[in-house]
Amino acid sequence: MSQNGKGVNLDKSLGYLLKEASSALRASMEEVLRPLGMSVTRYACLELLAQRPGLSNSELARGAFVTRQSMNVLLQALEREGYVTRPAEAPVGKVLPTRLTTRGRRSLEKATVAVRSVEVRMMVGMTETEQSDAFRILQRMIHSLHDGNAGA
Repeated sequence: MSQNGKGVNLDKSLGYLLKEASSALRASMEEVLRPLGMSVTRYACLELLAQRPGLSNSELARGAFVTRQSMNVLLQALEREGYVTRPAEAPVGKVLPTRLTTRGRRSLEKATVAVRSVEVRMMVGMTETEQSDAFRILQRMIHSLHDGNAGA
């Protein structure tokens, strides 16, 4: 609590608890991805490209929660290392659609197994109903914050 007594009670703050859970999840993911030569951001980028081939730099940055500049640096490295491919010139407009290579797909498969193990560990002790409830509640919170809804 803050010195003036009007701060947030961290023991009862859902936002603080969510941030702590997010931090613990990221640390656990980094731990299992590191031996594969991968980071959470790299994994997120490859996963997004596997599910939505041809995404632009901006779309990838939004999906991986990083800046466009950071994503551009990452994409250049991934392209240099043979994990993704981008055309030399944009087929339409300025967007250079990025696609996974075979090497990128193989790397992603290993990383997905590692990340899934973290998600399974995170839900140990929860019933299927509790897992479904948690998923639904978190989705509702995200939706409410994005839409600016206070109650519904």
